[in-house]
Amino acid sequence: MESKNTSYAISNPHKIKLDPVQKISFGMALIGVLVLAISFLGINIENKSISLTFSLLSIIVGTSVYAYRTYSLHPKGIKNNHVWFNSLSNRGIWGWILGFILTGFYILLYWFPEILGQATGPSGINQGLIALFDPLSHFFISKPANQWFVYGTLYTVLIFALGIKFIYKYRYNRYQVIRTIVVIASQTFFAYLIPQILEGLNYNGATNAEGKYIGWYDTDLKNVWPLDYDFFNKWHLDAMQAEAYQPLGMTYLVWGVILFLVVTPFLSYFLGKRWYCSWICGCGGLAETAGDSFRHLSSKKLSAWKLERWLIHLIMVWVFIMTAATLYGYFTKSGTVFGLSIYKYFQQPYGFIIGAAFSGVIGVGFYPILGSRVWCRFGCPMAGYMGLFQRFKSRFRITTNGGQCISCGNCSTYCEQGIDVRAYAQKGQNIVRASCVGCGICSAVCPRGVLKLENAPNDDKTRYIEPDVILGNDVDLMNLLK
Repeated sequence: MESKNTSYAISNPHKIKLDPVQKISFGMALIGVLVLAISFLGINIENKSISLTFSLLSIIVGTSVYAYRTYSLHPKGIKNNHVWFNSLSNRGIWGWILGFILTGFYILLYWFPEILGQATGPSGINQGLIALFDPLSHFFISKPANQWFVYGTLYTVLIFALGIKFIYKYRYNRYQVIRTIVVIASQTFFAYLIPQILEGLNYNGATNAEGKYIGWYDTDLKNVWPLDYDFFNKWHLDAMQAEAYQPLGMTYLVWGVILFLVVTPFLSYFLGKRWYCSWICGCGGLAETAGDSFRHLSSKKLSAWKLERWLIHLIMVWVFIMTAATLYGYFTKSGTVFGLSIYKYFQQPYGFIIGAAFSGVIGVGFYPILGSRVWCRFGCPMAGYMGLFQRFKSRFRITTNGGQCISCGNCSTYCEQGIDVRAYAQKGQNIVRASCVGCGICSAVCPRGVLKLENAPNDDKTRYIEPDVILGNDVDLMNLLK
């Protein structure tokens, strides 16, 4: 006679069973998150330095060990088992709970930081979650933490920890491994460590001739307008030109302009938008690592594609108009254009609707519901800007071999941009879409080696190298970047 447990296992063949190592490592990561939750609830933690170190290390080590145990003992190949049967990754109850938590955190971060413990006055003392990060903030920049320091730290930890998980999962695909290492390094060094160190070296309470405090400028070398939509705001331009921050400030100003006008079109021509969206962008980095478990949730409907094209192009027009108004006000020293307040009618609405609500609350908070690239696909003006080059004037494309396609649908299922890759593969058509971020997952999960990421002209016959028809396409990076 079958036992109750045996019957349950047979009736639930997709139930995920964790071994002792997985349970311990998962528990370790959970304890790290619990320390953050305790701080958020206002429970006083005496030694914040030790507690924060323990929390962040527990998350990183626990996640890494769990990923190693989950993927390393499996044979070659990419495992996406159980994603449509897991409550977390199939819009089940745990998916909605996680979405609610992420959305709530972003709402507090942008509009109610005092609930997270942010000091409300110039002489106030941080409390709760933000106070937990005070020791680390003092170490870098010699001042208490704010909500953006906390966010940047947690953001980097997530990309680092879940990036390691991503590497274990895709370890037999060289392109994915190298790409993920670059993503982790870009976020850790360019977006986090270097900006914090530079601010710490230059932060001295600088004031202008009128004795007014000069704000700090963005020192993320990879932050590009129009994604960095406030790059041309008066406070930012003033800070970069302030005498107290020279010559570094002016260097960042010149670099920012060159990055938008020269570097972006040049690299997009040769590599498509993937050089930014899938290799160095922080938004894309979080989507590729933390969002990997939700990539299959992106809508593949034609109606979603139509909405995508309307939204992203309208937002591109909006950011151009907002920036033009901002620059007009800066050079004319006027706060209005056509009688309208530049801040009230141009900067504030864009920052609230696009910079906060769309890119943060919806873009990340809705990972477990709408997939991992909602912001990149429907709203990012930088992605739209590069998409124009990729669509009409770029050497990048995904080529297909329709004769080898078995219509399994893996490529379309795991395209986080909602592209019906299979439809192109079945017809043997090259995929040249403005929305494609060149992550290469469609190629990685293809069991027949049908899809190739390429950068050469159409008449170049030397672009194919050692396709592995059993495991997918293991692309040689040097040939890929020729």
